[in-house]
Amino acid sequence: MLVLRGLWSLFVAAVVLVGVIIGHLVAASLERRFFETADSPILFHIGIVTVGGLLGFLFAVFSFRKVVTWVNRWERVSLLDKAATAAGMILGLVVAILITVPLGDFGGFGLPIKIFASVAGIVLGIGFAMSAKTQIVYVFPSLASPSDITGLNVRQRACPKMLDTNIIIDGRIADIAATGFLEGPLYIPDFILQELRHVADSSDKLKRERGRRGLDILNKLKSDDKTQVVIFDDYTIEDAPYDEVDTRLVNLARAKDTAIITNDYSVNEIGKLHGVRVMIVNELADALKPVFLPGEEITATIVKEGKESGQGVSYLDDGTMVVVEGAGDFVGRMVLVEVTSVLQTTAGKMIFASITEKGRTLLAGESISEHRRRRRR
Repeated sequence: MLVLRGLWSLFVAAVVLVGVIIGHLVAASLERRFFETADSPILFHIGIVTVGGLLGFLFAVFSFRKVVTWVNRWERVSLLDKAATAAGMILGLVVAILITVPLGDFGGFGLPIKIFASVAGIVLGIGFAMSAKTQIVYVFPSLASPSDITGLNVRQRACPKMLDTNIIIDGRIADIAATGFLEGPLYIPDFILQELRHVADSSDKLKRERGRRGLDILNKLKSDDKTQVVIFDDYTIEDAPYDEVDTRLVNLARAKDTAIITNDYSVNEIGKLHGVRVMIVNELADALKPVFLPGEEITATIVKEGKESGQGVSYLDDGTMVVVEGAGDFVGRMVLVEVTSVLQTTAGKMIFASITEKGRTLLAGESISEHRRRRRR
């Protein structure tokens, strides 16, 4: 951020100086035309120079934002594309100059023709160089990334990921990171950290406990050797601190070409609108739930009666609800059931099952553990 401010100051100063010089030249030209004597009003000259400096300042402030945005986008371009663009510009410009050398004697038409030929040569040169990237790889293999050599769309480095407040408080991100499945650094913007501290200092007991839990999760992530946690405070000039936290997070992720890990519905929707990749932990949890096919046998402990008469309800270890037909009288007992169908709902999967004949036999006498031992024999 300090470097960006220094570059902004240097750029503005240079453009303002150019504006002052142009204003001085314009003032001198106007004085020669409208004032017959050399004693022209000094205020007129100062005014023109001041106007030139102000116009230069306004132009610098406006154009610097565009330059920073362009540089941020240019950072994501591969080294091979940059080298091809530079080579194409140089090649096209040299060819255009060589071709237009004989046109210097065409009076007033020579300069426009040279300008047009130079622009056309640069465009054609870049197009030629970009189409010849494969051949450039063979000549300069150090410019190629693994994806350029193999033809696969593979990133050279793992994509960084940003965490929002909800996923930190949720806590599951620490367990996921500990498994080693998350590649790349985890970025935590300092405005997310400030929001987390604000929640931890809340007067509401529940919010205070949630905030402190989030801080404990952050400390757990930073102490994990498998995870690289970075407190991010290097913002682009387009960052707007007055926006909501979710909007700032999505805009920052889009500017830095990172993904967002969250379990917040609003962050997911805003990310979709801005074309930002959002990773939902709840979707990961649903994807990791075991898959049961109709006809499979599972054991279930009936915990309560169902809504319909004769139904019993059980829950698997991952929280999946199992509705067992004919098990309403077996609350508190473990039964052997057969899956009849699986229903996918917005809240997750729901399994429908019925007690098998083996299950009824077991309920009558033999225990499930004895049944399993007998089947293994």
